[in-house]
Amino acid sequence: MLEALHTPWFLSTAVTLLGLVVGSFLNVVIFRLPTIMEQGWRRECCELLDQETPTDRSISLVFPNSSCPNCGVGIKPWHNIPILSFVFLGGHCAACGAGISWRYPLIELLTGILSLAAALTFGFTWELTGALVIIWSLVALTAIDVDTQLLPDSITLPLLWLGLLFNLSGTFVDLNSSVLGAMGGYLALWSVYWLFKLITGKEGMGYGDFKLLAALGAWFGWQSLPLIIILSSFVGATVGIGLVLIQQRGREIPMPFGPFLAGAGLLCLFFGDRLTGFYFNAVGF
Repeated sequence: MLEALHTPWFLSTAVTLLGLVVGSFLNVVIFRLPTIMEQGWRRECCELLDQETPTDRSISLVFPNSSCPNCGVGIKPWHNIPILSFVFLGGHCAACGAGISWRYPLIELLTGILSLAAALTFGFTWELTGALVIIWSLVALTAIDVDTQLLPDSITLPLLWLGLLFNLSGTFVDLNSSVLGAMGGYLALWSVYWLFKLITGKEGMGYGDFKLLAALGAWFGWQSLPLIIILSSFVGATVGIGLVLIQQRGREIPMPFGPFLAGAGLLCLFFGDRLTGFYFNAVGF
């Protein structure tokens, strides 16, 4: 079996299928984790204020079983096969016929494609394991941030510590660069946050953005931080201006920054050395 994993076509196929399955699970994480967080906050507030604890049914990532949000009927295992079930069901619930969001198969497909790209890039190595952790985490964080403008600590903090752990042996960068990347990533956006708040009296971003950049710094080192910040800021500003001009979106409406950090992080994962080298050459380092 291990010998077969060294075969490019077998490894690519196995990792792609794994990515599709994980993508299906990420849909659950994206949908349920904000609710789990909200339930936890309500319980903590009630305990702090010495009030009766809410009686809402607690949920987790594995309980209860997935069900149709329209009719509440449980989804059968054979109706939950990544992408194929959506195609065979025509994009509708098997029980009530309600439409199923296209985002579910798109998340599965995106996760599968990025997982395949990682397998082709890194082969059967520890780098592949780390790359899959990064990819799956960033996909979940992006969708959650788009929906709720939250970047859960339950994903960003483990991602940060895992980056340091993988780089104990220099998997992506040496440990010194990893530690400095984590520190620099957090402090960079923390400084921008407080500078912006002192000047305008408003909060320009959330603490989750600091933690996500710190996690990316832990994985890719301090050398990657200027590139990640420049890419994410440029694309974020371009998208923001486009929304204002095209959709007449109000300037006061907040826009999540996490997806742009995640996109820049994925670029560093696949093209980091070339992009960082180009950047340092351009600025004369």
